[in-house]
Amino acid sequence: MGLYETLKDRNLLYQTTNEELLKKLLNEEKITVYCGTDPSMDSLHIGHCIPCTILRRFQQAGHRVIILLGGATAAIGDPTGKSDMRPMLSKEQLAHNVEGIKKAYSTFLNFEGDNPAIIVNNADWFKGYDYVDFMRDIGVHFPVNKMITNEIYAKRIEEGGLTFFEMGYMLMQAYDFLYLNKTYDCKLQWGGADQWGNIVAGCELGRKMNFLDNKNRIMVGATNPLLLTPEGKKMGKTEKGAIWMDKSKISAYDFYQGIYQTPDACVEMMFALFTDIPMNEIRDMIKTDIVNSKKRLAYEITKFVRGESDAMEASKMSENLFSQSSVNKDNAPTVELNINTNSIGLLDLLLEAKFVSSKGEARRLIEQNGLSMDGEIIKDAQIQIEKEKLKTGILFKKGKKNFLLIKTK
Repeated sequence: MGLYETLKDRNLLYQTTNEELLKKLLNEEKITVYCGTDPSMDSLHIGHCIPCTILRRFQQAGHRVIILLGGATAAIGDPTGKSDMRPMLSKEQLAHNVEGIKKAYSTFLNFEGDNPAIIVNNADWFKGYDYVDFMRDIGVHFPVNKMITNEIYAKRIEEGGLTFFEMGYMLMQAYDFLYLNKTYDCKLQWGGADQWGNIVAGCELGRKMNFLDNKNRIMVGATNPLLLTPEGKKMGKTEKGAIWMDKSKISAYDFYQGIYQTPDACVEMMFALFTDIPMNEIRDMIKTDIVNSKKRLAYEITKFVRGESDAMEASKMSENLFSQSSVNKDNAPTVELNINTNSIGLLDLLLEAKFVSSKGEARRLIEQNGLSMDGEIIKDAQIQIEKEKLKTGILFKKGKKNFLLIKTK
């Protein structure tokens, strides 16, 4: 099965600017493909990595992969779907974030060997590009009346008021594709479906430049479907927070549990993205037993991202916690805190341990009898916890599935 057929079989190809040409490029040639990401944070959560799971298949099929870090475009921020303008990052913040993101991509791509993936930063080619020259070379090809009808700007126009600063994002991303095509013979830009407008802009720019200088640049765009929860939210976060790729930001247990909590409707696509299990086997598994399917999914993705030992540990911990009527503290996920007073308020303790997202959430849980401490339902939100008691650890339970042992260091 060729790469094109694999992507279609796994429902990973959503849109393309030229399907026949894309099929030919993927199955009959070895091409260069790129995907961009804005380094607005120093790590990535699982949702950010969806396009990279597909680029892994490109590299395995012998195509060359470029990861574009938007050191320049991140200074503006992608306005897609935003109601407010993003805060502008300093050059120092951007440099720090770029280094963190590079580590995350090594989970999916091989940066060594005969066909290494490469990382580029568009700050390198925008640095020193005169504003007037850029507008004469690139801006002249973008009619404003057409740009503002693009859905990537719709929410900003409706709610926040689109700035000219943000409109520059599309021009810069379009130029990225043109630059990579010229410098690396890059013929394909890949991204999530929410990037369709920006991707089409790059292909359109290439078409117009071909007309002007009588060249035959091949520039094709394609997207994968977005992985959305039934509520329409992007995958990658749970009620406890983001499912981070960085091991220092999340425990193996919380990572595993974050994947396990994948909505039923998203399980098939998560398998398609992060595993190589055949689709007929995946569909039969889900149809037969969705609970065990989600356990398998959590194990496979944890193993892929964090290694087999973390996957086994998290799986065993989960089984122990949810199969015993009395939870064993030795198996519970644990957080150790520095507490400098003789006692601490319950709500402050839970918030500091990140077991709740806010004091308001903790109060609601207590009102609904949804929070317990060492097996006893908590009735009073104002209680104080003695530091001495925390030396041996207190096991908290939230709802039916969330446990945390909180101790002092």
